[in-house]
Amino acid sequence: MQHFWLALVTLLIALLFWKWRRPPNFPPGPWALPIIGNFLQVNLHNPVPDFNKLAKTYGNIYSIFLGGTPVVILHGFQTVKEVFGNSGLLFADRPPVPVLQSCTKMKGCTLDPNLLVYQAVSNIISSILFGDRFDYDNALFAELIGHIKEINRVLAGVWAELYNTVPFTRKLPLPFRSLLRSAEGLRSYAAKVIEEHRRTRTPGDTRDFIDGYLEKMEKNSENGSFFNEDNLVAIILDLFVAGTDTTAITLRWALLLMMAYPKVQARCYEEIKSVFQTKGKLQYEDRSSMPYTQAVIHEVQRFGNIAPVAVPHSPLKDTHLFGYTIPKGTRILPDMTSVLYDELEWKHPNEFYPPHFLNKDGAFVKPEAFLPFSIGPRSCIGEGLTRMELFIFFTELLRHFEFFWPDKTTSPDLTPVFAETQSPRHFIVGITHRSD
Repeated sequence: MQHFWLALVTLLIALLFWKWRRPPNFPPGPWALPIIGNFLQVNLHNPVPDFNKLAKTYGNIYSIFLGGTPVVILHGFQTVKEVFGNSGLLFADRPPVPVLQSCTKMKGCTLDPNLLVYQAVSNIISSILFGDRFDYDNALFAELIGHIKEINRVLAGVWAELYNTVPFTRKLPLPFRSLLRSAEGLRSYAAKVIEEHRRTRTPGDTRDFIDGYLEKMEKNSENGSFFNEDNLVAIILDLFVAGTDTTAITLRWALLLMMAYPKVQARCYEEIKSVFQTKGKLQYEDRSSMPYTQAVIHEVQRFGNIAPVAVPHSPLKDTHLFGYTIPKGTRILPDMTSVLYDELEWKHPNEFYPPHFLNKDGAFVKPEAFLPFSIGPRSCIGEGLTRMELFIFFTELLRHFEFFWPDKTTSPDLTPVFAETQSPRHFIVGITHRSD
């Protein structure tokens, strides 16, 4: 009997390792344990250093197991460009992400700029979506922004990946519950606003995005139409979360870096002041007259590396990539840190260096490896709005205020906090109103 149980246990272990094998001709990668995959080898609190080590061992396209899910990692600019740029349509699908699917179903003064920046940015997307903006002391507004922060904090961590890849854990009272609660809070708010729009809207008089979508729903009311309320809620959540978090975090990086590099701030201000004095106002179209300021904004995006691991893609059909066979639906993760910090593409990848975006004549140029919004058919839909927001916020802030590091005993800490959107550590800003 003892031999029977020993044989049974051996067989079960063998079956587990057989299940966690890589598909034929799949990209190589580290050995994975049954059930947990490579969770012990990749620190999901910040996987980027481990991604770099694995790329040195296995090459610029390799695979890991997150739980029982094989994931292909793309490393370096040329690899990401080839897959999402040159072959973009083939990889334009999105793999299922269970945790997200569950979410959509449910004078010389100092100040803390964190909430204020979030509110200013969020009010722009709120005006577009809801046709209204929030007062800055609105308790509901603070609650919604808290939900956004919590979603992005948890989404890139180990608990969200556990939810995605180990299904039996989804009913357990684990930390990913806070993400689901925040998503439900946003979903509930969106549903109330949609219902209010239904009661108050006038056909033909479109006040905002929701009115426009409801009009489309009426015109496309047949069964199976994409224009339905579930999709409207999902789109609102996508736009509200992404339209707030990424831009707000980029502006926080901008403030911190301007305090860390006061000479850069001063040069931007002189350029901004020169254009303003000539025209009497600043508009987005004036960016062509501000090459250095443009370079600084773009270097903030590159150095801040807001989305260190971009949103997953997946192939629409079985395909071949760099000699490997990639089955349909495989999760493809682009390591965007390896693109924005690629030593083959950037002169000083680990430094804040605005000349990355200037040619020898001082004119603004955008290197091909500048991909903060990803590349290809599934690149960020909000890129245009984000560029406009960053330029207007940055130039107006520097035109009116000078920012300084208030604690003379320390220097600004530029160490990022890894998350779905990578932010600087919490800081206080010193601010002086400009008199000239």
